[in-house]
Amino acid sequence: MGNDQKPTVVITGTTSGVGLYAAKSLIDRGWHVILANRSVGKAETAANELGFPQESYTIMQLDLASLTSVRQFVANFRALGRSLDGLICNAAIYMPLLKEPLFSPENYELTMATNHLGHFLLCNLMLEDMKKSTYNDRRMVILGTVTHNPDELGGKIPPRPDVGNFDGFAAGFKAPITMAKGDKFEPVRAYKESKVCNVLTMRELHRRYHTSTGITFVSLYPGCVADTPLFRNHYPLFQKLFPLFQKNITGGYVSQELAGDRVAMVLADPEYKQSGAYWSWGNRQRKDGQSFVQRVSPQARDDENARRMWDLTMNLVGLGAVAAAR
Repeated sequence: MGNDQKPTVVITGTTSGVGLYAAKSLIDRGWHVILANRSVGKAETAANELGFPQESYTIMQLDLASLTSVRQFVANFRALGRSLDGLICNAAIYMPLLKEPLFSPENYELTMATNHLGHFLLCNLMLEDMKKSTYNDRRMVILGTVTHNPDELGGKIPPRPDVGNFDGFAAGFKAPITMAKGDKFEPVRAYKESKVCNVLTMRELHRRYHTSTGITFVSLYPGCVADTPLFRNHYPLFQKLFPLFQKNITGGYVSQELAGDRVAMVLADPEYKQSGAYWSWGNRQRKDGQSFVQRVSPQARDDENARRMWDLTMNLVGLGAVAAAR
């Protein structure tokens, strides 16, 4: 199964927050974790601070904003000679205060490039590695967010996501195009729409590959981690007040450690082996602390748009010819 017979999982974004605690939880469960991060140094520091046993993890460089970096990461992983038994797409950037868009090395808007395009390419490339694994319960997990879904309280706050028909993707998604549907740049929407794309990706992976591979494809919302470093680019006052609001007003607050544990459960525990599901603990945390399968937003359950997103994204990440050849 691997060099040391432990199942192996790749987790993106483990220098802090939910990803770091998911890694800890999986190490405690006996997994070997590949910590995939832009900063190798920060990952090493975080692993040391939480006392990860040296033999239980491997740190590898991955900048999700760069499609070249994603391809290099996959090549480097394959050179390790390990089996791939799980993948958790956790990393995300959220830059709500941007006045002007930032761009990836391939000239795509940075939020969508990092949160969706990089993970989409990673999932498609690493699917080949997971197909070869002999582990009996392989899973691919993509993190969602309540803000993708206007049907839920946490998703009603404007601006709401609107990917339209992905006309921005269809037009090549290069500057000056910065939004999925090709309209004016809005940084909060860019984040929410990247998360809609994450859920659509999970659903399409399930539709296309679950039956033939036996791999479980799932997504989840682990609860509101109000003090996560995801909010580091927000106003300092927001960073101070939001956790208090979630703890004392909505009751939705979840610690980074608990959220990380929930991510680990969805990857490893038997009761979460339901491919195509979107697991949630609710915006206001059910009193019994139990998870349930949440219905995703109308945009994220639009199968026709999911197929369109898939085909257009295949072209954006350079897999279009592969798709056509199938």
